[in-house]
Parts: sequence; C-alpha cells; structure tokens
Amino acid sequence: MKPRRIGIHLSTSGGVFKAAERAREIGANTFQIFSSSPRMWRPARIDESHCVEMARLRDLYDCAPLVIHTSYLVNLCSQSEEVRQKSIGAFRGEVERALALGAEYLVLHPGSWRGLTREQGLDLATESIAAATEGIALDSCDFRILIENTAGAEFSLGSRFEQVAELIARLKPVVPVGACLDTCHCHVAGYDLVTPGGYEETLGLIGNTVGHKNVHVWHMNDAKAAQGSKLDRHQNIGEGTMGLEPFRRLLNDKRFQHCAFIAETPVDEPGDDRRNLEALKGLVK
Repeated sequence: MKPRRIGIHLSTSGGVFKAAERAREIGANTFQIFSSSPRMWRPARIDESHCVEMARLRDLYDCAPLVIHTSYLVNLCSQSEEVRQKSIGAFRGEVERALALGAEYLVLHPGSWRGLTREQGLDLATESIAAATEGIALDSCDFRILIENTAGAEFSLGSRFEQVAELIARLKPVVPVGACLDTCHCHVAGYDLVTPGGYEETLGLIGNTVGHKNVHVWHMNDAKAAQGSKLDRHQNIGEGTMGLEPFRRLLNDKRFQHCAFIAETPVDEPGDDRRNLEALKGLVK
C-alpha cells in the first residue's frame, strides 16, 4: 500500500502559505484550510505572492493534496433568495481562491432545505453550484468539488449516503465532483463504523451509493455524542464514542488507499493538533 496522506485542518494566520509550514512542523503531508473567514460573507483577498509561496512550499515538502473547506455561511439550497444569491457569490469566490492556490479539493456542505422539500433542496443546490461556477474552466486542472456528508440535522442535505450520491450524479455534467466523508458525521447520523460487522455493512453502503473511488477525502474525527444522536461534536482521536478501531480500519483499508485523511479535531491545549496527527499515523500498519 502507498504511504498514507495524513493531515489536519490548520490555521492560515500570518499568511495562507503559513499553513504549509505548520503542516511540515507537525509532520503532516496533507492539510486543510479555510481560504477566508468561515463566518464572514466578505472574503479576504489572497496576495498573489502568497499563492506562489504556497505552491513552492507544497512542492518542497511533498505536501498534497491541499483541501479547502467552504465557509459555514454558504447555503446553496436556501429558501431565501437573498441568502442563496449571497451563497452563490461566496461559493464562486471559494472556487476562484482554490484555483489560485492550486488546491486539489474544495469541500462543501450541501446546505439546509428548511421550508422546502428535499427534492427542491437538491434542485436548488445543483442549480446554485452550476451558477457559481459558470464560465470558470475546471476541466483543465486537477480540481474537484467534494460534497461532504452531514450529521443528520433536520432539513440538512447529505446526511444519508444516497443523498450525497444523488447530488454527485446531478453535478457530474456540470463540475468535477466527488465526496468527502466525515467519520463523526457518519457515526452520529446512525451509521456503524465501530463494530467489525457494522463497518463492513457501512462500507458496503458507501460502495453501492457514493462509490469508494468517488471518496477523495476522509475527515477523521472522533465523536463526543452517541451513535445516531445527530449531534455534530468532534472529539480527539480515540477519546470519544468511536474509539481507535474505526480509524485503524479506514487508514488500512485498500478501498481508500487513494484518499487523504484529515483531522478536524479540537485544539484545546497546545500540541493537540500534533497529538491527533500522531495518533492517526500510529494506526497505519
């Protein structure tokens, strides 16, 4: 099996390229960032020289892929036309910044269809992504938009693998697309990754819906809440309701040897990021 690509979500404080330096310092060979504040509509401008330095450092350190997580404000299937239009503009900015930084993946939460039907939500999400990427040449670069599964909150698109697969199928004619699966989200949405039998059943469901090869990133997060609780609360690796075994299985599963494994675990104490990274790396056989 190829060496695993294991990393963590990192700060861009001091300049976006600083995340590559932080990845190197803690021993990560892949990482995820926000390209702008995740809680503000107004995007930050990324200096071109920072993009150049990011590319140089990633090449120097053999650090890939670069994953960018879309702002939490973006809701591409909102019933509010004002929010949806702001989301389309914000998501277009996310795509443009991702391309400028040479990112391979842009992770997107599909959004909330509150006030609509699920079918209307799927339609709006597809239409909005198409509108946001209109006129941007995406086929000529190594870049994909990844639809992330969600924790199962009411009206949230993507808590079931079937919904992720359906959105991917709708988007394939429009943009390069795939999936990002989150272990905590799987667990609290009701899927079993903990027991050996449950793990295989869940992996079978992924294969029959999303498709193993369409999963490009795993977000590696233990859970503070119980299986099926629908509460999205991340915990340090091995310290939550999932334990170490699901992460050991995923990291050594040949069906996902092409994936990047990126933690989004809490940083409550100095060094927590390094400790979580080392916990994951220590599970690779």
